[in-house]
Amino acid sequence: MNIVNRLTLRHLKLNKRRTLVTIIGVIIAVAMITAVTTLGVSFLDLFIRDEINEYGEWHIVYYNVNTEQISAIKEDKNTEAVILSKNIGNAVLEEKSHEKKLYLSIQAYNQTGFEKLPITLISGRFPKEESEIVVSEEIIKKGKMNIQIGDEVTLDIGEIVYQDGGNNNKDLNETFIRRETATYTVVGIIKPLIRQSLYSTISFLDESKLDSTDRVNASVVLNKIKNSLYTHAQEIAEQNNIDSVYFNDNLLRYYGVSKSDNFKQTFIGLLAIIMGIVIIGAVALIYNSFAISVGERSRYLGMLSSVGATKRQKRNSIFFESAVIGLVSIPLGILSGLGGLGLTFLFINQNMLLTNTNEKLLMKVTPESLLLACAVSILTIFISTYLPARRASKVSAIDAIRQTADIKIKGKTVKTSKLVRMLFGIEGEIGLKNLKRNRGRYKATVFSIVTSIILFLSISFFIEHFIKSVELTHRGINYDIKVLDLREDAELKDWLNDRNEITEYAFVREINGTTTWQKEEMVPQKLREELEKDMESDNNYVDDAYAKGKYSFNLYISSLDDEALKAYAETVGADFTELIDPNRLSGILVNKTSYRDYETGKYVETKTTEAKAGDKLDVLSVTIDVENTEEEYIDRIEIAALADERPMGIYDLGISGLSIIVSEATLERLAQETGIDVQQTNLYIKSTDPQATREALEQRTDSNIYNTYESREKGEKILLFVSIFTYGFITLITLISIANIFNTISTSIALRRREFAMLKSIGMTPKGFNKMINYESIFYGLKALLYSLPISGIVMVLLYRAFSRSFDYEFTLPWRSILIAMVSVFIIVGSAMFYSSAKIKKENILDALKQENI
Repeated sequence: MNIVNRLTLRHLKLNKRRTLVTIIGVIIAVAMITAVTTLGVSFLDLFIRDEINEYGEWHIVYYNVNTEQISAIKEDKNTEAVILSKNIGNAVLEEKSHEKKLYLSIQAYNQTGFEKLPITLISGRFPKEESEIVVSEEIIKKGKMNIQIGDEVTLDIGEIVYQDGGNNNKDLNETFIRRETATYTVVGIIKPLIRQSLYSTISFLDESKLDSTDRVNASVVLNKIKNSLYTHAQEIAEQNNIDSVYFNDNLLRYYGVSKSDNFKQTFIGLLAIIMGIVIIGAVALIYNSFAISVGERSRYLGMLSSVGATKRQKRNSIFFESAVIGLVSIPLGILSGLGGLGLTFLFINQNMLLTNTNEKLLMKVTPESLLLACAVSILTIFISTYLPARRASKVSAIDAIRQTADIKIKGKTVKTSKLVRMLFGIEGEIGLKNLKRNRGRYKATVFSIVTSIILFLSISFFIEHFIKSVELTHRGINYDIKVLDLREDAELKDWLNDRNEITEYAFVREINGTTTWQKEEMVPQKLREELEKDMESDNNYVDDAYAKGKYSFNLYISSLDDEALKAYAETVGADFTELIDPNRLSGILVNKTSYRDYETGKYVETKTTEAKAGDKLDVLSVTIDVENTEEEYIDRIEIAALADERPMGIYDLGISGLSIIVSEATLERLAQETGIDVQQTNLYIKSTDPQATREALEQRTDSNIYNTYESREKGEKILLFVSIFTYGFITLITLISIANIFNTISTSIALRRREFAMLKSIGMTPKGFNKMINYESIFYGLKALLYSLPISGIVMVLLYRAFSRSFDYEFTLPWRSILIAMVSVFIIVGSAMFYSSAKIKKENILDALKQENI
């Protein structure tokens, strides 16, 4: 080790406080970088496990394949396992005169299917012979079949054929065609399968008994997941005359593989931008530490020059210092980042145990993510020290010893406007002149504040839009329990109110109709685009209508009971008395919807119509002819208010129609005047204990009851994960920003002790000193906002463009976060200035004038 490096180490030891501050800054920066890379990998791992847990582990499915084609699929080098499945048929489970028939769904899987698919065994065992079955616990719990493990059941197996029964396509005549009779032995009880009927049974598929005439579906688990799997699967299908191939896109996209590549581009783009933001914050944090360190060491570097040190040696001394600090800080930073994530994951998983889910958020650490974190950290430290190192190499012996490098005044450098003195007085003018004299420190402080604001606003924007994107992909079920075709029961409402676990319920009835032809300006832009796509197809009905500048909306008019309607009206700002006025027909129009455009792969959010509050819509029982130019309608309903959110039990219709919420009396009147039949009454419930509520309901009613809390909980669970991490991350960013600003300003103030002592020596009073510090804080804040707000806007646009690869919704600024940033910057800067200046107010003037180091 040469003499310069030994002197550098000695300097680090002597200035322990500054060295410790720099090391802590680098540890925080590396921990942030590690957290971002690990968090991204961990979230993808969660989504992969969640998808597999819900729908099974498979990547490609080949439909209707024979034994020869199965062999070709198995022999492919990228095939790890093959799930064989066959639809045996249906069997009549129960038949009632006032309801549709209930059917058993019978499927058969090979052994791999029982291993890779989410079939959860409650008791017994899985089938090993074709004459054995496992049955869903719903069949037994609801008393549809009185069976136990070991019992034999004989079933008439066949197919269900549906025929249109007319009456607005609401009635479907179903016919069961018997094909064969089979006897099975019940060997196990399973939980209901998500993608199949509640009344499902599963048998065993014996591959050895398949002949050339049998046709089954082959779901493939791949060895390696890569983009070429799409073309490779199509090649296999073509070479072996397989007619149909389907890909598990929901699972594949979490591996970064997709046909449209939108998800991959979105994820990489967002990760790159967030990483860039974090790097900028880390550079600001580390740069300030090294820049201040160089400022403190200027006399020391000058003395090195006086004894013959070259520019290269002085520059390398700074790089050596950064290397030493990096060797200590990077391992500690990575461990801190992983440790912080581990504790956060532990906290979340402990709380997740209360939410009826088995999925946990596990910390996924890969060599790639660690190498990326190390590489980015090393690059960040190099960028942070490059400018200070160059500055150190240029320090001359005379300038360093005379301490004139930091303050260089040229013509008009410190000149201020007369307006400054008029507005702020002599103290404000002195404060502004001080900033102009100390341009280096002034720029470093402003840079620190600017990067802190950019970090805060960018992360806030990212959080807001990431949560929005999760809501778009999981928008749908907003209740725990659904009871279909409820029988009239005067005591039911009292019973519901007495159940402590029921937090909310609503009775919903509905009529379906259409509107008259609306003008083109009533159709939102997104819907127009979809119509134009339909016009390119063979949809002549849409073609004829839209070509004439008209469009007829489907109407779904739903009623809520008065209590639920009043609560919903208060939420959306509608007048409840207007909704229940017997002399008016009015309702709340849900004017926001989301859907997935399968052509582009994007999730789209749009308005359903351009109608406004006060407009009226014609309600028809049937669609009138396009050529009919007369204003024909049966009744009109007034739009009392527009809402973005749907009440409980009202489905998101996509772009297929308009959803209007009315009172029960209004629905009855519309039904009578239009002749549209009112559909069955459904009950929707939210409960803290859905299972107990369901069991109690089963004892009270014979209606069909569906427990949907597990499906709804998936979206809420992801939103909870995202919310905890995003708000935790924004808290961390805020604390780091505050620490960064305090560190920069306090060091800057400390380095100005001699300057403040000179001002006191010429008669500046404590009151005048405080006013000067106040005005300097204002100038810092205004300058920082002038730069940070436009730059933050640019970063937000980049983030929005990254999101727009997979999501289509309006760009909105986080005004609340912007306001918080604008107010906070003055509070933080002012607090830092007063905290730092308070420490030097009582110092002896002579001691301060003789300052050498801080």
